[in-house]
Amino acid sequence: MKHLTTEEGIDLVNQVLSPSQTLALERHLECGCERCMRTISRWHRVRRIAAAEASHQPPNEAVRIAKAAFAGSPWARVRKASGVIEVLFDSFLQPALEGVRSVGAGTRRVLYRADPFQVDLQIEAQGVGGSVVVTGQLLDLRDPEVVGSHVPLMLSNLRGRVIRATTNEYGEFREEIEGTGDLELVFHGANDKPITISLHDVLGSASGGKR
Repeated sequence: MKHLTTEEGIDLVNQVLSPSQTLALERHLECGCERCMRTISRWHRVRRIAAAEASHQPPNEAVRIAKAAFAGSPWARVRKASGVIEVLFDSFLQPALEGVRSVGAGTRRVLYRADPFQVDLQIEAQGVGGSVVVTGQLLDLRDPEVVGSHVPLMLSNLRGRVIRATTNEYGEFREEIEGTGDLELVFHGANDKPITISLHDVLGSASGGKR
Protein backbone atom coordinates (compact mmCIF):
# COMPACT_ATOMS: atom_id res chain seq x y z
CA MET A 1 0.00 0.00 0.00
CA LYS A 2 1.22 3.51 -0.76
CA HIS A 3 1.94 6.02 1.99
CA LEU A 4 -0.96 7.87 3.63
CA THR A 5 -1.88 11.20 2.11
CA THR A 6 -2.37 14.25 4.34
CA GLU A 7 -6.13 13.98 3.90
CA GLU A 8 -6.16 10.31 4.84
CA GLY A 9 -4.09 10.96 7.95
CA ILE A 10 -6.43 13.73 9.11
CA ASP A 11 -9.55 11.69 8.40
CA LEU A 12 -8.14 8.67 10.22
CA VAL A 13 -7.36 10.73 13.33
CA ASN A 14 -10.80 12.36 13.20
CA GLN A 15 -12.45 8.95 12.74
CA VAL A 16 -14.49 9.96 9.73
CA LEU A 17 -13.43 7.18 7.35
CA SER A 18 -15.53 4.16 6.49
CA PRO A 19 -14.75 0.92 8.38
CA SER A 20 -13.08 -0.61 5.33
CA GLN A 21 -10.87 2.45 4.75
CA THR A 22 -9.94 2.58 8.44
CA LEU A 23 -9.02 -1.12 8.45
CA ALA A 24 -6.83 -0.76 5.37
CA LEU A 25 -4.94 2.20 6.80
CA GLU A 26 -4.49 0.59 10.20
CA ARG A 27 -3.06 -2.55 8.57
CA HIS A 28 -0.59 -0.38 6.70
CA LEU A 29 0.52 1.23 9.96
CA GLU A 30 0.85 -2.18 11.64
CA CYS A 31 3.36 -3.12 8.97
CA GLY A 32 5.73 -0.65 10.61
CA CYS A 33 5.79 2.21 8.09
CA GLU A 34 7.69 4.82 10.09
CA ARG A 35 6.84 7.67 7.71
CA CYS A 36 3.09 7.16 8.05
CA MET A 37 3.35 6.55 11.79
CA ARG A 38 5.07 9.93 12.18
CA THR A 39 2.30 11.52 10.11
CA ILE A 40 -0.43 10.02 12.27
CA SER A 41 1.43 10.97 15.46
CA ARG A 42 1.66 14.57 14.25
CA TRP A 43 -2.06 14.83 13.53
CA HIS A 44 -2.89 13.27 16.88
CA ARG A 45 -0.89 16.06 18.55
CA VAL A 46 -2.71 18.68 16.48
CA ARG A 47 -6.06 17.20 17.50
CA ARG A 48 -5.12 17.22 21.21
CA ILE A 49 -3.91 20.83 21.04
CA ALA A 50 -7.09 21.93 19.24
CA ALA A 51 -9.26 20.20 21.82
CA ALA A 52 -7.37 21.84 24.68
CA GLU A 53 -7.53 25.28 23.05
CA ALA A 54 -11.33 25.31 23.19
CA SER A 55 -11.26 25.08 26.98
CA HIS A 56 -8.31 27.40 27.51
CA GLN A 57 -8.91 30.36 29.80
CA PRO A 58 -6.33 33.12 30.23
CA PRO A 59 -5.24 33.92 33.79
CA ASN A 60 -7.61 36.28 35.60
CA GLU A 61 -4.76 38.69 36.28
CA ALA A 62 -3.98 38.96 32.55
CA VAL A 63 -7.64 39.64 31.75
CA ARG A 64 -7.84 42.31 34.44
CA ILE A 65 -4.73 44.09 33.16
CA ALA A 66 -5.98 44.01 29.56
CA LYS A 67 -9.37 45.43 30.52
CA ALA A 68 -7.79 48.16 32.60
CA ALA A 69 -5.47 49.15 29.75
CA PHE A 70 -8.32 49.33 27.23
CA ALA A 71 -10.57 51.29 29.58
CA GLY A 72 -8.17 54.22 29.42
CA SER A 73 -8.11 54.26 25.62
CA PRO A 74 -10.21 56.76 23.66
CA TRP A 75 -11.49 53.85 21.56
CA ALA A 76 -13.19 52.38 24.63
CA ARG A 77 -15.46 55.42 24.69
CA VAL A 78 -15.80 55.66 20.92
CA ARG A 79 -17.32 52.22 20.48
CA LYS A 80 -20.19 52.78 22.90
CA ALA A 81 -22.59 54.78 20.78
CA SER A 82 -22.95 57.22 17.95
CA GLY A 83 -25.61 59.72 17.12
CA VAL A 84 -27.84 59.47 14.06
CA ILE A 85 -25.86 60.26 10.92
CA GLU A 86 -27.48 61.26 7.63
CA VAL A 87 -25.75 61.38 4.25
CA LEU A 88 -26.80 64.63 2.56
CA PHE A 89 -24.54 64.30 -0.48
CA ASP A 90 -22.11 61.76 -1.90
CA SER A 91 -20.36 62.45 -5.19
CA PHE A 92 -20.04 58.71 -5.82
CA LEU A 93 -23.83 58.36 -5.77
CA GLN A 94 -24.44 61.10 -8.33
CA PRO A 95 -25.17 59.91 -11.89
CA ALA A 96 -22.68 61.06 -14.50
CA LEU A 97 -23.95 63.63 -16.98
CA GLU A 98 -24.94 62.27 -20.37
CA GLY A 99 -21.93 62.15 -22.70
CA VAL A 100 -19.46 62.73 -19.84
CA ARG A 101 -17.09 60.01 -18.75
CA SER A 102 -16.72 59.03 -15.09
CA VAL A 103 -13.99 61.03 -13.38
CA GLY A 104 -12.65 57.88 -11.73
CA ALA A 105 -11.84 57.24 -8.11
CA GLY A 106 -9.36 60.02 -7.44
CA THR A 107 -11.59 62.36 -5.41
CA ARG A 108 -14.77 62.00 -3.41
CA ARG A 109 -16.98 64.60 -1.72
CA VAL A 110 -19.37 63.62 1.07
CA LEU A 111 -21.65 65.80 3.18
CA TYR A 112 -23.11 64.48 6.44
CA ARG A 113 -25.55 65.67 9.06
CA ALA A 114 -24.31 64.45 12.43
CA ASP A 115 -26.01 66.53 15.11
CA PRO A 116 -25.02 69.06 16.15
CA PHE A 117 -22.69 69.31 13.15
CA GLN A 118 -22.78 69.31 9.41
CA VAL A 119 -19.62 67.56 8.23
CA ASP A 120 -18.16 68.37 4.82
CA LEU A 121 -15.48 65.90 3.70
CA GLN A 122 -13.25 65.60 0.66
CA ILE A 123 -11.08 62.52 0.14
CA GLU A 124 -8.26 62.61 -2.42
CA ALA A 125 -5.89 59.87 -3.53
CA GLN A 126 -2.19 60.67 -3.24
CA GLY A 127 -0.31 59.30 -6.25
CA VAL A 128 0.76 55.67 -6.03
CA GLY A 129 1.71 55.72 -2.37
CA GLY A 130 -1.52 54.10 -1.19
CA SER A 131 -2.58 57.03 0.96
CA VAL A 132 -5.37 59.57 0.93
CA VAL A 133 -5.78 63.13 2.14
CA VAL A 134 -8.95 63.81 4.10
CA THR A 135 -10.00 67.46 4.24
CA GLY A 136 -13.04 68.42 6.28
CA GLN A 137 -14.99 71.16 7.98
CA LEU A 138 -17.48 71.07 10.83
CA LEU A 139 -20.37 73.55 10.92
CA ASP A 140 -22.59 73.89 13.98
CA LEU A 141 -26.20 73.34 12.87
CA ARG A 142 -27.47 75.15 15.98
CA ASP A 143 -26.04 78.35 14.53
CA PRO A 144 -25.11 78.31 10.79
CA GLU A 145 -22.63 81.10 11.35
CA VAL A 146 -20.71 79.12 13.97
CA VAL A 147 -18.08 76.60 12.97
CA GLY A 148 -16.97 73.59 14.98
CA SER A 149 -13.63 75.05 16.01
CA HIS A 150 -11.10 73.27 18.23
CA VAL A 151 -12.99 69.95 18.13
CA PRO A 152 -10.76 66.92 18.87
CA LEU A 153 -11.11 64.11 16.34
CA MET A 154 -9.58 60.77 15.39
CA LEU A 155 -9.09 59.39 11.89
CA SER A 156 -8.39 55.67 11.47
CA ASN A 157 -7.78 53.38 8.50
CA LEU A 158 -8.99 50.44 10.67
CA ARG A 159 -5.65 48.71 10.12
CA GLY A 160 -3.74 50.06 13.08
CA ARG A 161 -3.12 53.62 11.90
CA VAL A 162 -4.84 56.29 14.01
CA ILE A 163 -4.37 60.04 13.65
CA ARG A 164 -5.47 62.42 16.41
CA ALA A 165 -6.10 66.01 15.40
CA THR A 166 -8.16 69.09 16.27
CA THR A 167 -10.13 71.35 13.96
CA ASN A 168 -8.72 74.85 13.57
CA GLU A 169 -10.51 78.12 14.33
CA TYR A 170 -12.50 77.73 11.10
CA GLY A 171 -13.65 74.20 11.96
CA GLU A 172 -11.31 72.73 9.35
CA PHE A 173 -8.84 69.86 9.37
CA ARG A 174 -6.61 68.18 6.81
CA GLU A 175 -4.85 64.88 7.40
CA GLU A 176 -3.08 62.30 5.26
CA ILE A 177 -3.42 58.63 6.16
CA GLU A 178 -2.27 55.34 4.66
CA GLY A 179 -4.78 53.18 2.83
CA THR A 180 -7.55 53.71 0.30
CA GLY A 181 -9.99 51.16 1.72
CA ASP A 182 -12.17 51.87 4.77
CA LEU A 183 -11.80 54.91 7.00
CA GLU A 184 -13.41 55.94 10.27
CA LEU A 185 -13.75 59.50 11.59
CA VAL A 186 -14.65 60.01 15.24
CA PHE A 187 -15.38 63.21 17.14
CA HIS A 188 -17.58 64.27 20.03
CA GLY A 189 -20.90 66.06 19.59
CA ALA A 190 -23.56 67.36 21.94
CA ASN A 191 -23.20 66.30 25.58
CA ASP A 192 -19.78 64.90 24.65
CA LYS A 193 -21.40 61.93 22.88
CA PRO A 194 -19.08 60.22 20.39
CA ILE A 195 -20.03 60.45 16.72
CA THR A 196 -18.56 57.88 14.36
CA ILE A 197 -18.61 58.31 10.59
CA SER A 198 -17.63 55.17 8.67
CA LEU A 199 -16.42 55.53 5.10
CA HIS A 200 -16.44 52.16 3.36
CA ASP A 201 -14.28 51.74 0.25
CA VAL A 202 -13.59 55.48 0.29
CA LEU A 203 -12.43 55.82 -3.31
CA GLY A 204 -14.41 53.03 -4.90
CA SER A 205 -11.43 50.70 -5.24
CA ALA A 206 -13.64 47.64 -4.72
CA SER A 207 -15.71 48.53 -7.76
CA GLY A 208 -12.86 49.92 -9.81
CA GLY A 209 -14.00 53.52 -9.83
CA LYS A 210 -16.96 55.79 -9.36
CA ARG A 211 -20.17 54.02 -8.43
